Amino acid sequence: MRILVSNDDGIDSAGIYSLVEALKEIAEVTVVAPHKEQSAVGHAITMQTPLRVFEYQKNGKFFGYAIDGTPADCVKIGMRNLMPSPPDLVVSGINHGSNTAINIIYSGTVSAAREAAIMDVPSIAISVASHQVLDFSFASNVAKLLSQEVYKRGLPIGTMLNVNVPNLPEDKIVGMVVTKQGKSKWDDIYEMRIDPYGRNYYWLTGNLMDVDQSIDLDQAAIKNNYVSVSPIHFDLSDYQTYDKMKEWKIENLLNGKRD
Repeated sequence: MRILVSNDDGIDSAGIYSLVEALKEIAEVTVVAPHKEQSAVGHAITMQTPLRVFEYQKNGKFFGYAIDGTPADCVKIGMRNLMPSPPDLVVSGINHGSNTAINIIYSGTVSAAREAAIMDVPSIAISVASHQVLDFSFASNVAKLLSQEVYKRGLPIGTMLNVNVPNLPEDKIVGMVVTKQGKSKWDDIYEMRIDPYGRNYYWLTGNLMDVDQSIDLDQAAIKNNYVSVSPIHFDLSDYQTYDKMKEWKIENLLNGKRD
């Protein structure tokens, strides 16, 4: 198995290093990740500036390729330019902080995996639900087990797995469940502050409006100490509203006809 690994925390993050070490036990691993942190950049791609590729060394050995671009850039250039042929699987992470509910839209970690899905390659995004993670070993093992399962069973074209792991010792994890994207979202606040020169600036803060209670939703699952595994895709169509809007007969709007 050949796996392309990327992330949004940057190539020097502790999460990606732990992930790579685990996946090397089962696969040939190529790392292509942002040179610097790219958290919450969503599915942005670079168009107006050139992308540069650097060979990155860790502990005196070649670790992978660092790109001065976004996570989606990394997957694109990794698959199109740096690998001789497409990988069997793309794994993005391990992210510092959960990517559940509305965070999925903003996440660079998820977007790296989603870019692979767009390119018809099965993919997994994996995150730990804390920004103060001390041990990534359990999450790395989860990624390894799921990678083997996806390689064996496959995923539908355009579908990826979004995995969130509670920041707990392994013996505190209740289990692993298949989940859907939750409805929780952030009540964002841009707090005005003053710099040393007396000028105003704004810093994003806010509180999570945690409304998810059912264990089959990603945010509720990790709150209840389960590993959450959500199959998601990039088709944003609202099929229920699509069917309902047929009653509007919008084809008549431009010719002046009304119901």
